[in-house]
Amino acid sequence: MQRIPVSEHLHGTELRLHGLMLRGLDGDAAAYRSFLQATSAHLRAFLRRRLQRWPDDVEDLVQECLLAIHNQRLTYDTGVPLTSWIHAIARYKLIDWLRRHARREAQHLPYDEEDSTQELFSSADAEAAEASRDLAALLQTLPAQQRDAIVHTKLDGWAVRDTAKAMNISEASVKVAVHRGLKTLAAKLRTNAE
Repeated sequence: MQRIPVSEHLHGTELRLHGLMLRGLDGDAAAYRSFLQATSAHLRAFLRRRLQRWPDDVEDLVQECLLAIHNQRLTYDTGVPLTSWIHAIARYKLIDWLRRHARREAQHLPYDEEDSTQELFSSADAEAAEASRDLAALLQTLPAQQRDAIVHTKLDGWAVRDTAKAMNISEASVKVAVHRGLKTLAAKLRTNAE
């Protein structure tokens, strides 16, 4: 049996998922179902490696990720690698899960086991802080209007109308700024990946 190099396998996964997602966004229900099934298998493998101590919780987290992907599907920028977008969502869901899990565990641990809880909190917080620093550094490379539009609409969850009022620009200008900013970020990420 011939082994496929990891880079070729990931490239093939990216192309397959991307094609299914685009067809799903165009209204092809069967393609979207196939996208969700393939993505769940991809996420399951991704999360199993990270939750080896909690194998029973992997499936719940896969479902949380799929729900987030489904809810955010219309925000996906087709110029950005889909697997990167999926992994970003999965990482945020994993960090949230680790925090929730650490809080639950802390309530049931004797006082002498607090150090292990602290370790779990600190690793989740460290990953979140690192992701925030990376994102902040990337956003700083954008012009102020694009950066502010992205922060308000994509990170803070503001409506376009509210963002336009806060920035004192038109709603169309907000949409253009977000689109251009995301396109620029995608190009920078592709360049950094190469």
